[in-house]
Amino acid sequence: MYVPFEDLPEESRVWIYQSNRKFSDAEFTEIENDLKTFLEGWAAHGTSLESSYQLKYNRFIVLAVNQDVQAATGCSIDASVEFIQALEKKYAVDLLDKMNVTFKLGEHIAHKPLIDFKKMVKDKAVTENTIVFNNLINNVQEFNESWEVAAMDSWHSRFF
Repeated sequence: MYVPFEDLPEESRVWIYQSNRKFSDAEFTEIENDLKTFLEGWAAHGTSLESSYQLKYNRFIVLAVNQDVQAATGCSIDASVEFIQALEKKYAVDLLDKMNVTFKLGEHIAHKPLIDFKKMVKDKAVTENTIVFNNLINNVQEFNESWEVAAMDSWHSRFF
């Protein structure tokens, strides 16, 4: 069951998928419609999941579930991954590769393989103050407070 993202409690579980390219506005509109349809039917053991999404920067898909109502289970998580895989095929993008880093260069959102990001650190093209997207966060509170952070305040800090 879809609910507005802001109505979810802070401890709601979050999954973040980043695209290897920017979606067009038209693609993002289609994705939004597909997400609403998916979330309306998303269930765990026959019980609807109170869930929501956010689309950010024409690049990120954020799914969230209020686990106080009904916890996401293995089968329901598998269903969400299958949904994301279908989006990958439909739009010829990569949403599941965790070996990529997305960060801000001024107002531009950059997306690089981890090895290229490490080289940028070495070349001082990015610094500890570079804003990165910490896609390892676990809940809505962390998303609101720690998703867009300076590299020194996330797992990216190990490269400096």
